[in-house]
Amino acid sequence: KMAADTSVEILQKVLENEILQTTKVVEEHLDAELQKLDQMDEDELECLKQRRLEALKKAQQQKQEWLSKGHGEYREIPSERDFFQEVKESKNVVCHFYRDTTFRCQIMDKHLTVLAKKHIETKFLKLNAEKSPFLCERLRIKVIPTLALVKDGKTQDYVVGFTDLGNTDDFTTETLEWRLGCANVINYSGNLMDPPFQSQKKFGTSFTKLDKKTIRGKKYDSDSDDD
Repeated sequence: KMAADTSVEILQKVLENEILQTTKVVEEHLDAELQKLDQMDEDELECLKQRRLEALKKAQQQKQEWLSKGHGEYREIPSERDFFQEVKESKNVVCHFYRDTTFRCQIMDKHLTVLAKKHIETKFLKLNAEKSPFLCERLRIKVIPTLALVKDGKTQDYVVGFTDLGNTDDFTTETLEWRLGCANVINYSGNLMDPPFQSQKKFGTSFTKLDKKTIRGKKYDSDSDDD
């Protein structure tokens, strides 16, 4: 018992020491930065201000350019031909292949509408799968809904059904955002190693298992466990 107590105490001391060391490093870094600012003359401060303004101006121009290319809103495109044009002019594109009769497409629509406004760096589109047989064949889209994730004009990844989203109809917008972040098709600020649905599970959220019975279309399968 004594030995166990001693080892716990030692461990505590080591941890405390580590925390103190880290704090010291951070404080030293801050002190150095403040000292640097103190020692700057008028010209250097002016130069710093100009650089900051330039960066802000550049960011604003970039934002305007994205908006002019149809970023910032979730839009439907009328045809396959439009798809090629749209992906050619934007670096990051998320395209939802949907079908009117598939309920899960409406769930996907709801989340994509939110993300399109938040992630202005990415273009969010939807295309009716029944009106784009050539593309569905070429991209091997068999399950609806499917998101094609396009970078630099090439389809790099797919979100097929809800399998990657916690396998539930009740997945959160944050979960879809995390999945798009994994594909590097949006600028994701969270931790990719910690999917949002993992933390939900920790707090005992019960997940509805997807219904095995599924309406099968002529050409496409609706998303289900057995696909």
